[in-house]
Amino acid sequence: MPVADKPSFFALSPAELDALVRQWSWPAFRGRQVRQWVYDKLVCEVQRMSNLAQSDRRKLSDAIDLSVGEVLRHQSSADGTQKLLVGWEGGAAAECVMIPDGPRRTACISAQVGCPVGCKFCASGLDGLKQNLGAGRIVQQVFVLNRLLAAAGQRISHVVFMGMGEPLANYANVIGALRILHDKQCFNIGARKITISTVGVPPKMRQLAEEGLPVNLAISLHAPEETLRRRLIPWAEHFALKEILDAARYYFERTGREITLEYILLSGVNDRPQQARQLAAVCKTLRANVNLIRYNEVEGLPFVRPGSEAVMKFQTILRDRGVNAHVRKSRGRDIDAACGQLRRKAQFASAP
Repeated sequence: MPVADKPSFFALSPAELDALVRQWSWPAFRGRQVRQWVYDKLVCEVQRMSNLAQSDRRKLSDAIDLSVGEVLRHQSSADGTQKLLVGWEGGAAAECVMIPDGPRRTACISAQVGCPVGCKFCASGLDGLKQNLGAGRIVQQVFVLNRLLAAAGQRISHVVFMGMGEPLANYANVIGALRILHDKQCFNIGARKITISTVGVPPKMRQLAEEGLPVNLAISLHAPEETLRRRLIPWAEHFALKEILDAARYYFERTGREITLEYILLSGVNDRPQQARQLAAVCKTLRANVNLIRYNEVEGLPFVRPGSEAVMKFQTILRDRGVNAHVRKSRGRDIDAACGQLRRKAQFASAP
């Protein structure tokens, strides 16, 4: 079980672990050995670290928390998608997903338990925000998925912060996790293979542009004009769309990374031809591509998934106006595909 006064191994950068090793008067290479056990061999049980002396194993176990979240639920889709609910001490639980696509193995991970944004069509925020996930718990989601893939000789190659929560509302922990995911001595995932999806927090978008980590930035737009956007995304009232687009342009200028606009299509709500034309006009103001996403229904919510004809018409209008627009392939529809559904189902199942 985790111990409150121990640092989580998964939240420690190589420099931080090496500093502890020096304090313990261990050889300088010992920190790298431990990282190899955990990140390369996927071993976090100290007694299995056979090239460490017994006294060193005891010290490591006493000083650092190497525990990993427990897989509470595991669902497998016919399309190969794997969805996990990972839980930790204190009752916190968050979803992560492994999405196969050719040689890619993408981890969709959560930054928070619940969500403060309150999108009207999303299961993640139905019960509000419960807590931020620490950097270690964010990183553990990728570690757990790597263990899942190990039997097939595979590893997570891409990471998207598109699970539960608003990543930029948990900025410090997300940046800490990003650096560990990116570090060559840890997960060694290139910045260009990591995406942060945000509803739009302009000050944090600008701060992210200065981090020296040119990750991909995706903005959950979902409406091309302010009135409808605020109706669908109540949190949008905090930041005007103009401010978000200005910050997106700044991010592109500083990093050279083209922005992705995520647009969930809701039948009869935001999928009309007029809205496609409005979205095309927005795209002309910045370097952006558009991911069109057909809505995955959430039980108890009134929104409906649009038909293929409406989706193709929407995409055609965008493309005819020079917008690079793609329809994202729906994955895992047979396993509670939408964010927050698996956690919500688990909550109801455990309720008295």
